[in-house]
Amino acid sequence: MFHSRVLGLSALALATALPVLPAAHATTPKEIKDRGYVRAATANEVPYSYMKDDGSSAGIGPDVAMAVLKTMGIDEVAWSVTPFGTLIPGLKARRFDFVAAEQNISPERCRQVAFTEPNSSYGEGLLVKKGNPKKLTTYADIARDPSLKVAVVSGANSIDYLRAVGVRDSQVVFIAANADALATVQSRADAYAATELTVASLARGQAHVEQVRPFTDPLVDNKPVRNFGGFAFRPEDKAFYEAYNAALVAFRRTDAYKKILAQYGLSDESIRAAAERKVADLCAGK
Repeated sequence: MFHSRVLGLSALALATALPVLPAAHATTPKEIKDRGYVRAATANEVPYSYMKDDGSSAGIGPDVAMAVLKTMGIDEVAWSVTPFGTLIPGLKARRFDFVAAEQNISPERCRQVAFTEPNSSYGEGLLVKKGNPKKLTTYADIARDPSLKVAVVSGANSIDYLRAVGVRDSQVVFIAANADALATVQSRADAYAATELTVASLARGQAHVEQVRPFTDPLVDNKPVRNFGGFAFRPEDKAFYEAYNAALVAFRRTDAYKKILAQYGLSDESIRAAAERKVADLCAGK
């Protein structure tokens, strides 16, 4: 039977609850099996990775991770919840063994961690006040009016896309987590920029905010932006990374994998896109 449990609720809790191992130590599949569990991190962002009210893990990343780990003979996961911006620092500090938060695979992040092949694919979006009073349809609309403010989660790559289309840093309101977006849009920002699934999840059932529809993905280097989420590992944990990556690639061929992604709202097109792109190309910025 597969088990998961939560070890911490913040970066501070992680620092006190989990040991920091020597930098030269490499975590292996055998060590994890001998230990009896693997330590994984989420950022508590629906629908990518989050903790349910009963304390169990859920989301695209955790659901796929637990299925993949089971094929590897690893039957228990100790989940830690930490702000998005501390996922990579926490991984590098050895506070967990890998990250299952569907972080976008980018050249900058690839210089710090080892990403698996893509696990998901998704576009960008905007959350605005009900009725979309500023008539926003894309990130470039914000750049055209310097008086507008847009909220972004610290550490999220949406800030790169906003800057690429000309949004000024003075227009940006940084927040700690997606959960802060609803109040921020209603009080001190005209919009919240995030991935399409994040925005859709936040807008669902809300009376005072909505998702911008239709929305045009921003163009960077004349190409529409599309995110590709993956699992992040420490480069030195090569054996663990390679075993997990191979198991993930095999699992992506199954109907069970497609079912997990579809239940969280990913289209057939997005599921196919994730399987068609290569991590090496994404890390190279191609």
